Amino acid sequence: MECAIQRMLEEAPYNVHLFIKDPNTNHYFIQEKLHAVFSSASLIKVPILLGVLRYLERYHQDVHQEIRIAPEEWVDYSVISEQRIERSTIYELLVWMIITSDNAATNVLIDFIGKEFLNHYFRQIGLRQTKLQRKMMDFEKLERGIDNLTSANDMAHLFSRIYQQDLLPKQFSKLTIDILSRQRVHESLKRYLVDDVKMAHKTGGLETVEHDVGIVYNGSNDYLIGVFITEVTNNEYAKQLIGRISKSAYEHLVKRKG
Repeated sequence: MECAIQRMLEEAPYNVHLFIKDPNTNHYFIQEKLHAVFSSASLIKVPILLGVLRYLERYHQDVHQEIRIAPEEWVDYSVISEQRIERSTIYELLVWMIITSDNAATNVLIDFIGKEFLNHYFRQIGLRQTKLQRKMMDFEKLERGIDNLTSANDMAHLFSRIYQQDLLPKQFSKLTIDILSRQRVHESLKRYLVDDVKMAHKTGGLETVEHDVGIVYNGSNDYLIGVFITEVTNNEYAKQLIGRISKSAYEHLVKRKG
């Protein structure tokens, strides 16, 4: 696996950060550029999911409570906006934020919790390079160089904790995995997998980045995988590269051991 993936990295025209990891230990099957910081794109929505649930736990609030959505929060490429929804439960917003990467839902939740609470929570759970600095679709800040950030190391740490279910109460830990497992965007890590693989994952993409990270469940050989590509000029090719790396990992860690 290492040799095959290393060849892919050497031939890749882009900057690739990645890890393939045992979820129960600190053992990495392979790692590349773990600590380099890059634009998170929609990966930031995973720690936001956890941060919202932590907020609800701390202040004894109900995940099914409704909150208002102002029409000015509607943005393009959002099922919330498509339906012109003006009230929604927090649960529904969390689900849409992850499974379709809904930007309107994300922005409503950021306003509800506050960036300060979220960034403090990120630091509290050990995310040293992950920072929320702008809302979704805020291209004005993006043009000024203000972006949301993370690293492969932070994502490896975060998904290890999600897998181990030790960040939140049991019901919220299970809810986190359930929502991530209902992901509807499968153009990268699952791209070339023929088997019906259970994967709790999240994608992220902008014009110059393409990411996918998650937990692969397969019984006795569960593993974590994250592939994060920067300096992208062709997003479709970058997704294909993530798919090839994922297939190589799956064939080595599941097929050959199975």
